Amino acid sequence: MVRDRGRRLWYGRPMPFDATELRRALVTGASAGIGAAFAHQLAAEGTDLVLVARNAERLDAIAQALQAEHGIEVRVLRADLTTAEGRRLVGDAAADDDRLDLLVNNAGFGTAGRFATLDADAEEREIQLNVLALVRLTRAALPGMLARGGGAIINVSSLAGFQPGPFNATYGATKAYVNSFSEALAEEVRGSGVRVQVLCPGFTRTEFQERAGIDASRVPAFAWMTADEVAAESLRGLRGGSVVFVPGRANRATASFTGLLPRWLVTRALGASAKRFLGVS
Repeated sequence: MVRDRGRRLWYGRPMPFDATELRRALVTGASAGIGAAFAHQLAAEGTDLVLVARNAERLDAIAQALQAEHGIEVRVLRADLTTAEGRRLVGDAAADDDRLDLLVNNAGFGTAGRFATLDADAEEREIQLNVLALVRLTRAALPGMLARGGGAIINVSSLAGFQPGPFNATYGATKAYVNSFSEALAEEVRGSGVRVQVLCPGFTRTEFQERAGIDASRVPAFAWMTADEVAAESLRGLRGGSVVFVPGRANRATASFTGLLPRWLVTRALGASAKRFLGVS
C-alpha cells in the first residue's frame, strides 16, 4: 500500500523479516532514549548485543542489567562517532562480526536556532554523526549481511526529514539524507534477504529536546510517544516489511497531511512553529 503521494509510509509489496531470530544486534546511541529502548526489547527476545555510545558508565550499567535479566551476551563499545577514529572502531566491529543480524543506526543529535548564529563546529559534528557515521556503519555491516543472505538495518530518521525545517535547518537536512539514502538502499538489496527500514518518529520523550534547546512543555500531550513505543513499533514494522516507517497514528496523520500541502506553505508554517518553541525573534 502506498500513501502520502509516494512518500510511502508503507512501501510496496511487504517483504517480511523475522526479527525474533536475531543472533546479534549493534545499536548506536544505546545509552539512553530510543537506542536504550531497542536494546531492552531486543534483549528480551534473546538477541545478543553490541552497545555503542560515548557514556561508558551508562553503557556498563545497561549491559550488566540486560545480561543479568535475560542471560544474553552484551559487548560495550565506547566511541565518539563524530570522530573518524570512533567511526573506524565501530565500523570494524560491525564488519568483522559474522553473527551480526541487525544494525540500528540510532545515534544522532539536533541543533536549533538561526543557522547564522549557531556554532559552526557543532553543525559539522551534527553532520558527522547523523550522516557520516550512519553511512560508514551501514557500509561496514552490509557486505556481511548480503554474503549471509539475511539481516536488517534500521536507520533512525525523523518526521523532520520530510520537509525543510527553518531554525532546525541542519538537523532536517541530515534526516532528509537518511530518508533518501535508506529508501535507495532498500531497493538495491531487494530480494537479497536483507531488509532496510528508515524509522521516522515524531516527538519522543527522550533527552533530545533538552539537548537541542527545544521547549518541550509547549508540545501538546497527544503528540508524544515514549521511546519504548517507538522501538516496539519499529520492530513490528520491520517484521511486516515496511521501508519508510512512521510510528504512531498522530505522526502518520501529520506526515500524510503535510504531504498534501504546497511545500512553501509547510516550510512557512514550520518556521512559525519553531519560533514559538525556540523563542527565536
